Amino acid sequence: MNKELFGVLDDDGMFDSLVSRSSFDWVVDGECATVAIRDPALGFPGRSSTYSDERGSCVLWGEILPPDGVSTPLAEYTLDRYEVVGREAFSELNGSFLAFVEYDDDAIIATDPARTWQCFYADTPDGRVFGTNPQRVLSAIPSTEVDTRGLLEYVHMGVVVDERTVFTRLKCIPFDGYITASGAGTLSRFVYDPADPDEFDYVDELASRLERAIKRRTIYPGRHGLLLSGGYDSRAIVAQHPDIDVCYTLGAPKHPEVKAARSIANQYGADHETLIVDENYLNVDEETIEYTLGTRESIHIHHAGCDDKIDVDTIFHGLFFDTFLRGHFLPRNVVNLFGNKFPLKGLESDPNVTEVLSSKFVYHPACDHVFPECYDEFDTSLGFIDDVIQEQLDKWSDRYDNVYNSISLIGIQNQPTLPFHFELSDNYIESFVAADAELIDWHLKTPPEKRNTKTMKQAIRKLDPNIFRHRPPDRPYHSHRKNQIEKFLRRKLPLIEPFSAPWPDLQAQYAENELDHKLFPGYPCIHKLPVRVKLRINDITTWMNAAVDNNVLTPNDVLCPPERLLTDS
Repeated sequence: MNKELFGVLDDDGMFDSLVSRSSFDWVVDGECATVAIRDPALGFPGRSSTYSDERGSCVLWGEILPPDGVSTPLAEYTLDRYEVVGREAFSELNGSFLAFVEYDDDAIIATDPARTWQCFYADTPDGRVFGTNPQRVLSAIPSTEVDTRGLLEYVHMGVVVDERTVFTRLKCIPFDGYITASGAGTLSRFVYDPADPDEFDYVDELASRLERAIKRRTIYPGRHGLLLSGGYDSRAIVAQHPDIDVCYTLGAPKHPEVKAARSIANQYGADHETLIVDENYLNVDEETIEYTLGTRESIHIHHAGCDDKIDVDTIFHGLFFDTFLRGHFLPRNVVNLFGNKFPLKGLESDPNVTEVLSSKFVYHPACDHVFPECYDEFDTSLGFIDDVIQEQLDKWSDRYDNVYNSISLIGIQNQPTLPFHFELSDNYIESFVAADAELIDWHLKTPPEKRNTKTMKQAIRKLDPNIFRHRPPDRPYHSHRKNQIEKFLRRKLPLIEPFSAPWPDLQAQYAENELDHKLFPGYPCIHKLPVRVKLRINDITTWMNAAVDNNVLTPNDVLCPPERLLTDS
């Protein structure tokens, strides 16, 4: 990978046995740890930075912005603040980052509040090894068992939940958390605490915070690009950022969404280029699957086959706008008519948390029919998922105040789309606008019924009253209900083309590329499964076998893990 953070806590020579120092841009040898980073943007404003003096050292990795009004170099500032307030210093940082501090014979590494970066760790006799590349961390472990529960989570939910991975000795730093040489814990930056509506205007606050979040990120060098759709999220960035040079949209040039995105780009003086999808859109290469980190699906890396067409230094995107600002995980109130769901106002009154989240994680029950004996402890795989989710609800119950925020919290903690961010950040200077601390704070202070598209649209209209001059083609009306009715009519009436996504149909491309034959020869039972599940099986089989440098795992093992499966790293 082009970017990496790696280190050993209580290092007893382990660091130099695992890596070459010359492969990193900066290495610090402290009293309690050895830490190294590689980042082409090291030292740029708002990017990775380092500082050391007689007190200790600080390493900031990723996109890290200082508190307003701070002019001291940020790594130095963070060490200064850690000396005064301890771990509260991490609450003053803004962005998508990992932070390491060694001070007073103690070393700690912490995530950002939403854990937009995963950092993995494993304990060895020569120290606790940690880093952003899980395969490198695994190389420090002579052997480890496959975590069968993690493997089943992956195939059924497309994510490995919480701190778990698919290997028993490999863990993730907790959500909103940290590790030390011998422990792991959580901070208190991501806790739902609704504000007084008389003092906190949801629309005005979101508008002003969005404006500041985008302005903070106008400092990056070189040519600026934006991944732009015809929808709501990314257009807010091109409308507010004064220096977007070119916008990219994935799809066919004549597709209505691509045309809408082109018009939006032109409206704000940016060039527009179409990333034309071809047979390589469904990317099953090991080089792409590497960015799943063995915990997420590669299907979310939509642009993976188009990097050679994206000619920019800094890239922006609207990832997580729907999650933090528009209530992506929340269950909307609907009525079922004629086999279709029509939206009503508000949220579902009594949601089943497992049903809501299993739908958002794209659960398929089809695996039960292939290997029904794999769920002896549960009646079905959905029973397994319910057990996973209930465990998480109990564990994090002190962070949410109602069932809706519990759903959002578990969804955000295990956000499936992170590989999109991992791949972009490894190939460009990537700016993650939605990870801005003020936007996360807005999410935590705003009640779930106000975290919706209506609130966001009102907010971004305050930034520019003409921002919806070109409407999303699949949402031609301001009324959500009218849009849903038109979608229904277009699906049912003859001679009227239904709304569609600009990228290829998943099942059609899978069949055209003959991926059953290429990926699963000799496994006819897997051919019967939904395409999404088959892609998950290939992702995790490919990743795990690359991680341990042997073919220890078969596709059948993914669907029905044996009780004990030992690997050699």
